[in-house]
Amino acid sequence: MRTMTKSVLRLARTALRVSQASLPPYAYPQSRHDFTQPQLVALLTLRQALRLDYRGLVTLVGEWAELRQGLGLGKVPHYSTLCYAAHRLLTGAEKGGSSPGFNG
Repeated sequence: MRTMTKSVLRLARTALRVSQASLPPYAYPQSRHDFTQPQLVALLTLRQALRLDYRGLVTLVGEWAELRQGLGLGKVPHYSTLCYAAHRLLTGAEKGGSSPGFNG
C-alpha cells in the first residue's frame, strides 16, 4: 500500500533518493557541477507538487534553509537552471519514453 505525504521535506528527500538511484550525478562531464541531476529532479518534483513557477520555486528554496540542507544545496539555483533542467530531463518522459539524462 502506498502512503501519501503532505510533508514537502519528505517529498523532496524521497525524490532525491529515487533520482540518485536512476540518474548519473551530472549530465555532462564538462559541466560546472553546481547542482546534481538528482537535486534538480527533486526541485522540479517540488515545483510540480506545489504548483509553482520557476521563480516561485527559487524564492521558496532561498527562504527555506532546511530544504536546502535536506537536498544538499550549497546555493540556490537560478530559475533558468531549473527551466533548462526540466527541458533536458522531462522532454522524453512526458512523451512516455526515457529522457537523455536517465540510465536505461
